[in-house]
Amino acid sequence: MPDGECLFCAVVAGERPATVVLSDDVTVAFLDTRPVFKGHVLVVPRTHVETLTDLPVPLVGPFFERVRAVASAVERGLEAGGTFVAMNNRISQSVPHLHVHVVPRNRKDGLRGFFWPRTKYDDLAEAESYARRVREAAGSAPPAG
Repeated sequence: MPDGECLFCAVVAGERPATVVLSDDVTVAFLDTRPVFKGHVLVVPRTHVETLTDLPVPLVGPFFERVRAVASAVERGLEAGGTFVAMNNRISQSVPHLHVHVVPRNRKDGLRGFFWPRTKYDDLAEAESYARRVREAAGSAPPAG
């Protein structure tokens, strides 16, 4: 793609080929050209936004209704045992246009958890310090209980 052009906007506009599985006024969903497993679908909003936090609030519900529908269709249509549903925001986002991966899964398919190493909190106090910082940034109080 030439600089400044969005690959997924070109797919949405029909200017780039894609194997489309769903297209409506909110989203376009199409097969990933480099799938984790065959049937791996990308769901993108028609509106160009880079990250989830850029998606206008009125579109969040309708967008995720489509993601939910695609996840269900992947399971039923491919007779998959489940799906892995994920998105990146900026880091590891290969195309700077919001997209959700819906990957068909089956037991013993070789995919192990997340694609990156896991870590642990040193203790409950450290975990609470992270939770507090996120709560404060979100403007919410600690959960009751």
